[in-house]
Amino acid sequence: MTVTVLLFASYADTLGTNQLELDLTSGSTVSDVLGRIRDMPGADRLPPEPLVAVNERYAQRGQVLASGDEVAIIPPVAGG
Repeated sequence: MTVTVLLFASYADTLGTNQLELDLTSGSTVSDVLGRIRDMPGADRLPPEPLVAVNERYAQRGQVLASGDEVAIIPPVAGG
């Protein structure tokens, strides 16, 4: 199955793109997507606990994905 991964801020900057297509096995979870992203060159410099949304709704790490899902990875935001 294929999912679209949207990357923001430091994730997009570090990985050089704001969108990826990932081929995953059936039954893959949000955690599996994060693992695949962390395996990419340079990803070790990324924040460890991003917010994740699936199809525009915040998601837990164990959420099972379906083909065509859109997974947004949002790094922690600080402000003041």
